[in-house]
Amino acid sequence: MTVILRTSGLVHRYPDGREALSGVDVEIHQGEFVAIVGQNGSGKTTLAKHFNGLLRATAGTVEVAGELVRRQSTVELARVIGYCYQNPDHQIFAPTVRDEVRFGPAHLGLDETEIDRRTEQILALVDLLDRQDEYPFNLGRGERQKLAVASVLAIEPSVLIVDEPTTGLDWRGGEAMMGLVDELNRRSTTVIVITHDMNLVAEHARRVVVMAGGRKVGDGTPQDVFAQEEVMRLAHLRPPQAFRISQALPRLFASPTMSAREATGHLPARMPGQLGKR
Repeated sequence: MTVILRTSGLVHRYPDGREALSGVDVEIHQGEFVAIVGQNGSGKTTLAKHFNGLLRATAGTVEVAGELVRRQSTVELARVIGYCYQNPDHQIFAPTVRDEVRFGPAHLGLDETEIDRRTEQILALVDLLDRQDEYPFNLGRGERQKLAVASVLAIEPSVLIVDEPTTGLDWRGGEAMMGLVDELNRRSTTVIVITHDMNLVAEHARRVVVMAGGRKVGDGTPQDVFAQEEVMRLAHLRPPQAFRISQALPRLFASPTMSAREATGHLPARMPGQLGKR
């Protein structure tokens, strides 16, 4: 598989001398769905911000599509890396939904026909086409989140980074957002989500990079990472409840169940006649 993002010995220090990242090595391949997890202050967002040049390395290297980030401008990086902030209101600024989506392609110097094509296509994808003339802040939180993603997608990046994609959303809004992210990944977009929500990781990610104290302490499939008690302890994280249940009931489960969705599918089949009995 083609490596789309790579860090080697990445170190980042704040101006006051605090070290936010300490020698991080990671490779992300084209088409992967990766969750970067850890508690606040673990370095997960700091790591992600090096991929699009929002932060620059104190030491070590960062590569995007085989080119060193330090040799690329933010405009060049934006063609490859799309970054959605945790709070969409920090990203939205245009007077209409349509103008918000048009801004990125127009800034890249595309012609009007291509800008219109992308705008209509992306608004249809996020189910906001019939609201394109509205003021963005009249939208609900979930719709503003989708608009923020749409404005990034209009640039057609190869990589989409979404910071805490379901924060502030109700269950329905979170499902809609993650359904969109899953669909983009099926269309070959490399997806990176920054999160501390282990249920989200279990349901959607296929790889997990675990950060703690500015270091990468774990890297593998969700199944593998959740089973590593020391890694989870270092990151101050807990596996999803369904995973813990499946670990505690090895005789009922042939292999650890990852998600609540899988668990509810397994339990009735594995426990005939037992549900409802005390």
